[in-house]
Amino acid sequence: MKTKAEFLGHPIHQMVIALPLGLLATAATFDAISAATRNRKLARAGYYMQGAGLLSAFGAAVPGAMDWWDIPRSTRAKNIGLLHGIGNLAVTGLFGASWLLRRRKPSTVGATGLALSTSGALLALVTGWLGGELVDQLGIGVHEGANVDAPSSLSRGRKPASSQPDESVARREAI
Repeated sequence: MKTKAEFLGHPIHQMVIALPLGLLATAATFDAISAATRNRKLARAGYYMQGAGLLSAFGAAVPGAMDWWDIPRSTRAKNIGLLHGIGNLAVTGLFGASWLLRRRKPSTVGATGLALSTSGALLALVTGWLGGELVDQLGIGVHEGANVDAPSSLSRGRKPASSQPDESVARREAI
């Protein structure tokens, strides 16, 4: 199932997701270094990176949601996409809470702000893996004949989506 949200033939969600992930991961890293070294400049940089990461996350969420709506119901891909989306909302909430806690003093991370940004970064690792599963294993957004019920990439003898039997076309026609 190729995405309808594309630019010059490439899926928009996969193109733009690198920006918020990079900004938020760097913000969490700066927060951790700042907390360990009491470097207020890194704390302030982390604060502004969180803000930019949160804004750019909304830009990545729109094409991601468009892709999710096109996935056939009652499929493994639809369930993984739902977990991916809800997880990323939680990531955004954790970083957003950290950002809000610091808005009066951006140069200070604090234990709660650090815990929130660290938790957000760790959860983003999980949701990033789920997104990779959607694209690399199931072919969502990139393969016309995506296998929306392909087995997990963690299972033995897995095959990429492009080599899976094309059951998705018959499934979509039945729906």
